[in-house]
Amino acid sequence: MHPYLSVIIPAYNEEKRIKETLKKMVSYFSCQNYSCEIIVVDDGSCDQTARIAESFAGITVLRNKERKGKGAVVKKGVLSAAGDFILFSDADLSAPIEEAGKLLFWLGKGYHIAIGSRALPNSEIPIPQPFSRRLMGRLFNLLAKLIAVRGFSDTQCGFKCFEKRTAELLFQKQKLPGFCFDVEILYLAGKFKKEVKEVPIRWINSSASRVRPIRDSLLMLLDLFRIRLNNWRGLYKLPRNHEIKKTRKKK
Repeated sequence: MHPYLSVIIPAYNEEKRIKETLKKMVSYFSCQNYSCEIIVVDDGSCDQTARIAESFAGITVLRNKERKGKGAVVKKGVLSAAGDFILFSDADLSAPIEEAGKLLFWLGKGYHIAIGSRALPNSEIPIPQPFSRRLMGRLFNLLAKLIAVRGFSDTQCGFKCFEKRTAELLFQKQKLPGFCFDVEILYLAGKFKKEVKEVPIRWINSSASRVRPIRDSLLMLLDLFRIRLNNWRGLYKLPRNHEIKKTRKKK
């Protein structure tokens, strides 16, 4: 059966929580009135992440032999997805999977992309990140606005949903393999006139984050400039056979 929704889960050394995450997803989507495929993309894990995921019937597991980065594995999952809509969600379910309905609602209203936000007035954050992480996130978001994209309160929330044709266009053009790929995708969305809705969601901090604050922040800062450089080099040109269509948004 052709799936209505594809869910992409990037995973690296997630053996301690991937089982519970998949149980929650399978339980939730089994109660929905649409079909769904779940794709776990294992980024060269050194543990049993892939084997645990493969133990679930009906779940697709894609493997990288070596670690390539979150952006690279999300791209791999998105371009292998068959759903009419494509959601990617972090393996820790910091954004509970029940929040998916909020994003799908806005895609149904005509938006090409709906992204979860932790920074809007109606966002619910029962367990926030440590102050240092929040401060770094705000500084990065400010730099992202100055260098690459404007108009978003939270570019880095790992909970984003796309209309399939839009996802294929953007991720085929994506170049960055690391954590800054979110900004690159939003930059491309603006360049290609795609309508994006930022949606307040419920989000619960996970203490077992894979982000290395100092190292990854520096790499992400460099990647912001790479986005501008890639555009200057002509790497983000729209395919000749792709027609830009602006969808009329419904309030």
